[in-house]
Amino acid sequence: MKPCEHIPDELSAYLDGEASQAICDEIERHLAECENCRVLVDTLRQTIYLYRTLPQPNLPEKVRESLYKKLALDEFRLMGDE
Repeated sequence: MKPCEHIPDELSAYLDGEASQAICDEIERHLAECENCRVLVDTLRQTIYLYRTLPQPNLPEKVRESLYKKLALDEFRLMGDE
């Protein structure tokens, strides 16, 4: 197994600050040596930042339902209505 192959599995917890220190250390060591994974992590960080800071679009209900259905996110659709 290439060292990179398991990194994406831990990225969510790492970027959310929920990964154990051992996992964080392992990822940071890997990132120091792997440009591809650094690009991936930087892109995900930027995406998360933009998602959290930009205003959410007000989609028409039909567009919203279609989007959630296509992305198989029906279980989350009602959460936005609360």
